[in-house]
Amino acid sequence: MNITLRQLKVFERVARRLSFTRAAEELYLTQPAVSMQIKQFEENIGLPLFERLGKKIYLTRAGEELYQLSRTISEQLDAAELLIEELKGTDGGRLVVAVASTVHYFGIRLLAEFCRRYPKVKVSFKVTNRKGLLQQLEDNEADVVLMGQPPEDQDLQYEAFLENPLVLIAPAGHPLAGKRGIPLSELQDENFIMREQGSGTRSAAERYFGERGVHLTASMEMNTNGAIKQGVEEGLGLAIVSIHTLERELESGRVVVLDVEHFPIRRQWFIVHRSGKRLSAVAREFADFVRSEARSFVRTEVIEVALGKASAAPGPEA
Repeated sequence: MNITLRQLKVFERVARRLSFTRAAEELYLTQPAVSMQIKQFEENIGLPLFERLGKKIYLTRAGEELYQLSRTISEQLDAAELLIEELKGTDGGRLVVAVASTVHYFGIRLLAEFCRRYPKVKVSFKVTNRKGLLQQLEDNEADVVLMGQPPEDQDLQYEAFLENPLVLIAPAGHPLAGKRGIPLSELQDENFIMREQGSGTRSAAERYFGERGVHLTASMEMNTNGAIKQGVEEGLGLAIVSIHTLERELESGRVVVLDVEHFPIRRQWFIVHRSGKRLSAVAREFADFVRSEARSFVRTEVIEVALGKASAAPGPEA
């Protein structure tokens, strides 16, 4: 059989996702390219590996057997790659970092300094939501993940490295702007722009308000913080976002942080990887860099001004 590693990798991803579309997205290929690789793979083997029933695809018996073998081969290739990266160290190694969408504003600055210190390191930087990050961890695709509170029921190793206060923002000129100690109950009639289901920020906000008997009305959903902030500026509603995403908007006065009782919601960011994962030398170096240097990249003066009274009297833990 004239099987290539490329074909094996494409097959393994399609088999794992049972979707040509998702496999193509994750491999940064077009769907026709993925289909062609699978077709050539099946021709080389001489057996069908997938069958289509309606709109879904399923593995054939041959596909199921080959999928198990392909996973074993993939793990061995990962181990070989890790060994090579270990030998390279920070002098030309490779680093895959995945971050929550709320982290990337801050994470870009952090990563830029790391790359200045280690210019020969090749970096892959992926930004996604909480669901995507957990998938990256499950599939062992990222060396290090920076995110909010990880789930405790998964086999993960994590450590908090920076506070991440969630604040409530409104457009400049909103009737609640400038008021002090706004009761949570006063927010029930306000429209909120919320992140999509599965977002860590949305889950934290809904849990926080729910525990206090307050129901938020999500009048609109948006899947990026940039879109949410622009929506707030245009008066589409209020929003709950990480203070670390607001530097430019607060400095320009386009949005304001409301002084709401029990706010900010005190959260933390964590550095995460799979338990038992053997980190390469460059991944260990990056993790140490995050632990030791993260706080120096925070614009504390902007945060202190924005939080005002709330920073002096923090609310309970979320």
